[in-house]
Amino acid sequence: MTTQNGNRQLTYLEAVREGLVLEMRRDPAVFLLGEDIGVYGGAFGVTKGMIEEFGPERVRDTPISEAAIAGAATGAALMGMRPIMEIMFMDFLTISMNQLVNQAAKIRFMFGGKASLPLVVRAPAGSGTGAAAQHSQSLEAWFVHTPGIKVVAPATAADAKGLLISAIRDNNPVIFMEHKLLYRTKGAVAEELYATPLGKAEVKREGSDLTILAYSIMVPRALEAAGQLATEGINIEVVDLRTLKPLDEETIIRSVCKTGRVLIAHEAPKTGGFGGELAALIAGSEAFDYLDAPIRRLAGRDIPIPYNRTLERAAVPQVEDIVAAARSLAQEGR
Repeated sequence: MTTQNGNRQLTYLEAVREGLVLEMRRDPAVFLLGEDIGVYGGAFGVTKGMIEEFGPERVRDTPISEAAIAGAATGAALMGMRPIMEIMFMDFLTISMNQLVNQAAKIRFMFGGKASLPLVVRAPAGSGTGAAAQHSQSLEAWFVHTPGIKVVAPATAADAKGLLISAIRDNNPVIFMEHKLLYRTKGAVAEELYATPLGKAEVKREGSDLTILAYSIMVPRALEAAGQLATEGINIEVVDLRTLKPLDEETIIRSVCKTGRVLIAHEAPKTGGFGGELAALIAGSEAFDYLDAPIRRLAGRDIPIPYNRTLERAAVPQVEDIVAAARSLAQEGR
């Protein structure tokens, strides 16, 4: 933690940890469970030091079984607790799909609202660490497709803290995506306890020529690309979705109406990716009449993430890819 120009600077990782600590101090019903989250401090070090403050009852190391973790968390939530389960890699959620998709997501509806299920699933996601095909995926579209589950994908340290606090307080299952490459990034984070509402996008950069819709790691990449294109006289608006479900449709449509062009950027593979849902939303809204060029999607290739670093980088959109796609789109039809 550092202080610059009067603003407290935290890494994304530190902001997530602070959100966890503050909520656990505030509410004794909140507890953590997952593999190696106690003495070891978690696969990426997020929970380091927390067992010393809260003890092994509230920072619970589990067996190596994501199905068991999700089942235990679902049961605890039904009994009035507010569990936060850490999955080492988002890929391993495949092992807990039955508990999350067939049980946790549906129970509140099947009980007519008489039961609630306040469960947060922390899921380190994405490529860029050389972890290869089974440890580098972005599986958000699977969970967005499941009624009853909310999906959050913060891009900044401040949003990571505020959105996590809101996710913990929500009475529904929430998948909380933490991109592994964001953990070491820094940003200004307020020291007090604050909750950033779910379902509210944020315009991270105002622009007039083209809208880039992004979330998670694609937000800082889009902002860097926008900075480069500004030197060419291309004025980019960057909208950080922040939560994919619930989705802030109003902010998206307003931005596209304003600029008349839209580039959708995400890391997950293009086929069946969340970008298709965004494109359909825009095409079916009033924003369609404002478009001066076709909606364009920039997404990961339809391949497993390679181990080779050069191939891994080429498999998902980088800053230069966003620059090239946005430049082309901004010039189209002019």
